[in-house]
Amino acid sequence: MRKLTFLGRALLVILVFIFVVIGVSYVKVFLAVPDEIVLIEGEEYPYDLDNLFPISITADKRDLLKINGKCIEASYNHLGLSEPVSISSDKGGRAVLDLRFFGVLPVKKVNVDIVSSKQVVACGNTVGVKLLLQGILVIGISDVDSNGQKIVPAKNSGIKPGNVITRINDKCVGGIEELVAEIKNSGGKPIKIDYNSSNGSTTAMVSPVKSSDDSQYHIGLWVRDSTAGIGTLTFYDANTGRFGALGHGITDIDTGTLMSVKTGEITESNILGVKVGRSGDPGELKGIFTDGHKLGTIQTNSEIGIYGRLDKGAMDRIPGKLYPVGVRSSITEGPATILSNIDGRKIEEYSIQIQKVSRQNINGSKGMIIKITDKRLLDSTGGIVQGMSGSPIIQNGRIVGAVTHVLVNDPSRGYGIFIETMLKNAAI
Repeated sequence: MRKLTFLGRALLVILVFIFVVIGVSYVKVFLAVPDEIVLIEGEEYPYDLDNLFPISITADKRDLLKINGKCIEASYNHLGLSEPVSISSDKGGRAVLDLRFFGVLPVKKVNVDIVSSKQVVACGNTVGVKLLLQGILVIGISDVDSNGQKIVPAKNSGIKPGNVITRINDKCVGGIEELVAEIKNSGGKPIKIDYNSSNGSTTAMVSPVKSSDDSQYHIGLWVRDSTAGIGTLTFYDANTGRFGALGHGITDIDTGTLMSVKTGEITESNILGVKVGRSGDPGELKGIFTDGHKLGTIQTNSEIGIYGRLDKGAMDRIPGKLYPVGVRSSITEGPATILSNIDGRKIEEYSIQIQKVSRQNINGSKGMIIKITDKRLLDSTGGIVQGMSGSPIIQNGRIVGAVTHVLVNDPSRGYGIFIETMLKNAAI
């Protein structure tokens, strides 16, 4: 009986050990391979799986992808213990890989996009950015002084800062002037307001109140229908004129709301000076728009940048150099450079270090951490400042990303977005 008990315990220990080893191997492989992979035709991308168990890789399409130089022709390819893995393809398309231990235990599915060998013009020049919003953004709610009383007309309407007004009295609203006109003509009668929030579209009734200050009717809303600023143009496609800039979305400074674009444009700009960044106090490129020098039309304002199309002839006025695209899997931690224009005269190349690359995060604006190492840039700006967002990141002769955010407590460091993410959103 004791012998059986001993054998049972030994068996239990062995089983626990096996489960732990499998669990550790699962985590290592899961983290080593991203959920999404972008390949460039004809290029090979290595992945260090460091697996403890044989792995099988199944593809939903045959003859599209190669594993270690061999086409996936059968239902799966076996990889031995700790065997290095490289993935490549000779033609464009999409596929899904299914990774399993021993061909049975599922590890993860990986979406693979194969794109043609691509070159884009890396820019780095500052541009003026103008946006006219789709609707009217509510940025605040206040009271109205009426006959000695402080009244908040919109208090119980449900309207909050960050909401976007789309219709007034069943009429599409194109700007603040139209909203003011409807309020003025209401005579104090309730007006119908349709607005969008995180919960969808909602309707509210608000009764305007006559102000003792100007004898006009008001509803106590602070609103905005446009915005403007300075940013950096990242790239454009010389064949299509499609461009990408900033690497992050334009949000309202008061509410943090991502602004929905009705119309927008980028223009030439002049840099007048630099506010140097310091710990806890972000710096800024101070510039102005050049009137009458429109460069292109903004069609999309997303969380990962602004995108649109350059006007005819604008390419001739934008300095830049043609670079091949480097995807995430080709980026290494180490030296790189950024292209940026901080004095309004010339685009310079500044040295940086790529300190960390997120192998899992492809769709966000914080795919890598970078550090400014160039003394010229550190002396001039303190590091990364507002207006430099969109500065192209170059490594090994390829454009691999763009600067997006600064670390407030350390202006010499910040985040970058992968160029492949921007290209997907630019529809190139």
